[in-house]
Amino acid sequence: MPNLACPVTVRSNEEPPIGYDDLALPFRSAEKPGSAEYPNRALLIGVEAEKFGILLPSAEPIPYEGDRSVSQLLSQLTAHGFSAQSEKIEGPVIALLRDHASITLEPGAQLELSGSPLADLHAVALEVEQHHAELAELSKALGVAWCSVGFHPLARREQLPWVPKFRYAIMREYLPTLGSGALDMMQRTATVQVNLDYTSESDAMRKLRLMLRLSPLVHALSSNSPLLEGRLVETNSLRGDVWTRMDRTRSGLLEKFWSDREMRYGDYIEWALDAGMFLVKRQSEIVPNTGQSFRDFLRRGYAGHRATMSDWKLHLNTLFPEVRLKNTLEARSADAQPRDTALSIPALWVGLLYDPVAFGRAETLAQRFGLEEVKQARASLIESGLRARIGNLAVELLASELLEIAHGGLVARGVLNAAHQDESRYLMPLMALVHRGETPADRLRRNLLELGAFGPEDIVEATRVA
Repeated sequence: MPNLACPVTVRSNEEPPIGYDDLALPFRSAEKPGSAEYPNRALLIGVEAEKFGILLPSAEPIPYEGDRSVSQLLSQLTAHGFSAQSEKIEGPVIALLRDHASITLEPGAQLELSGSPLADLHAVALEVEQHHAELAELSKALGVAWCSVGFHPLARREQLPWVPKFRYAIMREYLPTLGSGALDMMQRTATVQVNLDYTSESDAMRKLRLMLRLSPLVHALSSNSPLLEGRLVETNSLRGDVWTRMDRTRSGLLEKFWSDREMRYGDYIEWALDAGMFLVKRQSEIVPNTGQSFRDFLRRGYAGHRATMSDWKLHLNTLFPEVRLKNTLEARSADAQPRDTALSIPALWVGLLYDPVAFGRAETLAQRFGLEEVKQARASLIESGLRARIGNLAVELLASELLEIAHGGLVARGVLNAAHQDESRYLMPLMALVHRGETPADRLRRNLLELGAFGPEDIVEATRVA
């Protein structure tokens, strides 16, 4: 039930209350139907990439405040056209905005670029390059390296700061009651996420189903977190292990969507309604209501407040399944990547989902394994990557075939840059790794072991992107 210990001040809503029939509106309003001739031409791509800040030469995690801190970096980035964002007047800065892009902070001060919705992967690449260049310029003076790996490679949890965001304080208390991985998820994991458009309800559900079925395979082939507190471990993805120990009402593989029956927005809504809420926000007032499902809030309200569309949109953004439906479809399964494969993850999903032939071929591949086989293989996929099996299927062979399908989709899109290169160039680094039988985690482990004895400075250099 809701947390009633926190005193609240009841105010009238600025927005009108909503009912059940309103809950599909955010999805329907996000549909982007293309023309009959070019159904996928207007679909955009958005990429979110997180990374860990590490102070040099001490190899300590970057703090939130201080002379050499993430707050200082955010302040300096405002000179590059970003505007500072706070949750209340004169409150701490927790994000930056520039045009349609933002820089945000995860709970343990992981820095995230939330990129603009862009027309093709070439534009995404330019945006990421600009971000890394700006970051490198400012971070050099601060003595900070930015490392991209799925789990913090050096820090113990108690060494990491807490970003002073209202929601994070509530999550910090509530989520550990529902899963042992909660605090590590918040402070010690990093990911690259891909946001893709849909044209209709049927297109959204078809994409959601395929993305969910492929997510464990995509995670395995791109795993990149084999380091724990400065030492190598056998597990390819510590981040993946953390996510198996989370609140199951708001995360996971959305098992109902593995059914072959026709799905509707209402199926996702029904799942989302039963997940616990974090808070109700009214201007600068925060009302914690942890433990209340949105279904109950919609029916009964809480502390004098009735459910509004803003509440519903906020709730949708506090759900963490492997693929999330909101105003885009968000693929969330991949570990944060090294610099050479960072764009391979969006390239993989774009190649699979934005070309109709590749889409159909990927659906055929996904039919080779079922939910129970994936559930039984999940621990092995997380630990062993390409060396795992799904039922009697070798993951290395599945991964190679999936990448070939995506490559064909990118070539078929025919989107060229100024050098007349198509978008498949961004998939090639990951394809080359997988064809050698390696994931990014395998390569990272091999590179460090080849050094013999290695220390924190070696780990920083091996995982650094800026």
